[in-house]
Amino acid sequence: MSRPSDTLTTHSNTPASVRAHKTVPEGPHAASPLGLRIRCVDSLAIMRIGLALPQYDYSVAGESPLQFATIVEYSRIAERGGADSVWLSDHLFLDLAKYGGPDRREACFDPVVTLAALARAVPRVRLGTLVALEALRPAAVLAKALATVDRVSGGRLDVGLGAGWYEPEYHELNMEMPAPGKRLDRLVDAVEVVKGLLGGGPFSYEGEHHGARGATNHPPAAQHPRPRVFVGGKGDRLLRLAAVHADGWNTCWTWTPDAYAERLRVFEDACVAAGRDPSTMWRTLGLYALCGESEQDLELRFARLRELSPPGVLDGVDLATFRVGRLVGTVDEIRDQVRTWEGLGVDTIILGVGAVPFQVSAPDDVELLLETCTAT
Repeated sequence: MSRPSDTLTTHSNTPASVRAHKTVPEGPHAASPLGLRIRCVDSLAIMRIGLALPQYDYSVAGESPLQFATIVEYSRIAERGGADSVWLSDHLFLDLAKYGGPDRREACFDPVVTLAALARAVPRVRLGTLVALEALRPAAVLAKALATVDRVSGGRLDVGLGAGWYEPEYHELNMEMPAPGKRLDRLVDAVEVVKGLLGGGPFSYEGEHHGARGATNHPPAAQHPRPRVFVGGKGDRLLRLAAVHADGWNTCWTWTPDAYAERLRVFEDACVAAGRDPSTMWRTLGLYALCGESEQDLELRFARLRELSPPGVLDGVDLATFRVGRLVGTVDEIRDQVRTWEGLGVDTIILGVGAVPFQVSAPDDVELLLETCTAT
């Protein structure tokens, strides 16, 4: 399909250097009905915006296998558009049956290797894993690779780790997928070892699943004392794990503010119980996103998204349904939604510009979203 609107605006003209690493100033707060500390927000200037890059053979309609040049292209669109970060997930392969799509296994690019390559192609944006699967690599080996990415990128890496959920990959690892509690136990060990070795060591940790004994990692990561390490998920125990062991918390891809606020209350209570200030914890949120210059333009873009998405994913889904739990609307509506999320303490919104994870519908959808979300 062609562009939905002849009057489509392009990416922001604000210089990238102005948008890099915005800080959250001290300001007034209001109490929410859930007892959370809510920021009073008048502009979008302090919200950081990331982009989930195409990574799978389903990510770009009509392009299978996905080409590395396409990943580079979208990374550059993100950087030109004022994004703070770009992100890749971590699987051996992935099918879309969970999302109503085909059950065939789709190939993907390894995130660690790909982020290292992107460090040369995009010199400003931060590079992140959303999230690295604990079971795929020994934690000490992962820390070595991540520290190298941070060094070759000039200190631009953010590290997300996860417990895993996709059983077919465990089968191909010749490993029975552990029960949820055991996967979280493994994640704790991985988080501790990765944190301990990113800074160079020496570091020792006696875990049941991952460990280190006087280990060193040289050269260490460029960031001092080390890159941030967050975990992804939404269950009570995961949130307690994040509060005790990590530097932040992420969850994706469909959330209403009310549902997120309930999880946030659990997370903040867990931080307090662990003796940590909740306001010091980095909070990132992934959301499927689609923006239109007008309601008519939004409808046209959604029609295009339905056409470009993998078969079955959006069958029977209308625009009103797709809006729920996603960052979807006209320019003004999107900006209001971003302010709502910022008021809930979200530091970074990661845009999933599609109907399934790490799909991208079209370059102009990405550009309009970035211009809208990074406006001051």
